[in-house]
Amino acid sequence: MSTAAEQTGTSDPAAMAERHGLSKSSLRPPLGSYTRELWSRRQFIVSYARARTYALYAGARLGSLWQILTPILNAAVYYLAFGVLLGTKNGIDNYVAFLLSGIFVFTYTQRSMTEGSRSLALNLSLIRTLHFPRATLPLAYVLNELTQMLVSMGLLLVIVGLTDGISPRWLLVIPALFLQTMFNVGVTLIFARVGTFVSDVSQLLPFVTRTWLYASGIFFSLPAKLTQADAPGWVIHVLSLNPISAYIDIVRRALLDEHVKNQLPHAWAISIAWSFIALVAGFVYFWRAEDRYGRG
Repeated sequence: MSTAAEQTGTSDPAAMAERHGLSKSSLRPPLGSYTRELWSRRQFIVSYARARTYALYAGARLGSLWQILTPILNAAVYYLAFGVLLGTKNGIDNYVAFLLSGIFVFTYTQRSMTEGSRSLALNLSLIRTLHFPRATLPLAYVLNELTQMLVSMGLLLVIVGLTDGISPRWLLVIPALFLQTMFNVGVTLIFARVGTFVSDVSQLLPFVTRTWLYASGIFFSLPAKLTQADAPGWVIHVLSLNPISAYIDIVRRALLDEHVKNQLPHAWAISIAWSFIALVAGFVYFWRAEDRYGRG
């Protein structure tokens, strides 16, 4: 005796769904549609980033004041260790501003990567409950770090203004941070996808970024050191391809008079190239796994 479903030819759920125009909720949308949907969720990204910032300091007695204290304390530690004990400040004018600019720029990328690598894993319940572009989560983490970077940069501008005076070149900080933000979005999307499927990445990243820290000319003038060591020209060009070194260099050019005379070659061109390469590659790489996030 056949059932009613069999008599009407609707025993196959997939065929029934297709006949009524239904599709999988986890189906990856086309790249253009995905981008438009992501743009439509921009208010969520901003709100989520604000909520994370508030939650981060809510339990601290000094609250959001730690947004200013944290970079100052980090800079003080590095100044003591490298500037005083190792003598890297010798020969560099306004070493405090020189050091702070390097630390702030590097920390912006470092924290975007490390925090973003956990952005999906820490929000699995949200991902499995609601349908939305998963890229909103790592983007909110980058926006959260950008807010911290703007606070740090405001502090740096005060220091440079008091020591070197105000200069029209400061306006170049705006495109410099814009390019770095593009780069940060790209690499954060890459590590967000990798961190979702390879949980050990979050444990490995601190060692990778620490090595990157020491190779990026944060505590010393990279062009000056290479020139003093009579390094071949190709060595300088290879080291200047480091994206963090390029972003640090263009920020220092904008803020410090002394650094205008001692700069990495083609830093602006390298910064622009890395920004677009990272953003496009990272966005496409993340999108290609959109239908797999939250499974398992």
